[in-house]
Amino acid sequence: MEVTLEQRKQETNRITLWGVAVNLLLTVIKIIGGIIGQSQALLADGIHSLSDLASDGMVLLAVKHAGEDADEDHPYGHGRYETLATVALGILLIGVAVGIAFSAMHRLEHPDQIAIPALFTLIIAAISIISKEALYHATRIIAQKIRSPLLEANAWHHRSDAVSSIVVLIGIGATYIGYPLLDAIAAIIVALMIAKIGFDLSRQSVQELVDTALEPEMVKKIRQSILDIDDVRQLHLLRSRRMGHNALVDVHIQVSPKLSVSEGHHISEAVEKTLIDNFEEINDVTVHIDPEDDENAASCRNLPLRSKLLLALSHEWSKHSILKHIDDITLHYLNGHISVEARLPLKFVQSLEDAHSLQQDFELACKQVQCIGDCELHFS
Repeated sequence: MEVTLEQRKQETNRITLWGVAVNLLLTVIKIIGGIIGQSQALLADGIHSLSDLASDGMVLLAVKHAGEDADEDHPYGHGRYETLATVALGILLIGVAVGIAFSAMHRLEHPDQIAIPALFTLIIAAISIISKEALYHATRIIAQKIRSPLLEANAWHHRSDAVSSIVVLIGIGATYIGYPLLDAIAAIIVALMIAKIGFDLSRQSVQELVDTALEPEMVKKIRQSILDIDDVRQLHLLRSRRMGHNALVDVHIQVSPKLSVSEGHHISEAVEKTLIDNFEEINDVTVHIDPEDDENAASCRNLPLRSKLLLALSHEWSKHSILKHIDDITLHYLNGHISVEARLPLKFVQSLEDAHSLQQDFELACKQVQCIGDCELHFS
């Protein structure tokens, strides 16, 4: 089911505001509990929860801008705001991981500074684990529903807080059975996990910012979908990129050079509709119609346009008593030359011999104009 921009905005705001409420409550409880209960681990976890509040704020800000419609300055919409926020969130996760690791290594170097925390700090850590894991699952369900990398990143940030709370729980429990250093060792492991998540999220979004193509398997399916459309002879210059939760595609398709402009346009609309209907991510398709493979054929870009060419042709035809009555001309710009098809009223043709003679005169007149290739004269 297609999700509208307004629905995306509502879903994202709803789950993120829930996150703000939970994170704010946990931050206050952890920091106060860490100070009163003499748990440095719980206090650090409370500061970690503050980073979750910051990430929630970035999500809300990004969605506010990313959900805006396309305008004159942003004709492709504002989806890149979401991408930028995902990069920032990934960097924030890496920063949190570095902070956790640094704090853990400090505790390893000074084990004598580790105090025995109060028992109620275990309860606070347990509450944090349950609430943040629930928030992770709820956020990830919405992220997958609306295909939002930003919400996916925020979900993992929630889980990082849940995992860090597990470390706190283990660390506090270990102090009661004589293994206070276990807290620091586990914290370093968790920090590495969080850093990897942040790196993966940032890398994916940076690839999007530099217009990295869609996955090869998806590009292959897009190519085949286009080739399956009637009257599409071949395609080339198939390009794709992501913008937020959407994908953009542009492609050159080759059709018969004898088709009318309107039929070529109709085929291009069929290509656009097929891709948008068959691929959920794709919402913008640009189709360029080619009568030949312009990657390999000689360029026609320096050839004269119709008005200038007809002036030269009319000048040559006017020298002939019958050819000057040509009243319908079709031009084909192919392989670096111009092919001319013209129509002459049948009333000017008395016999097959006349038709043959007129055809020869027509070709001779056309050849007087540079860049003219094939010439065909029809009678009707």
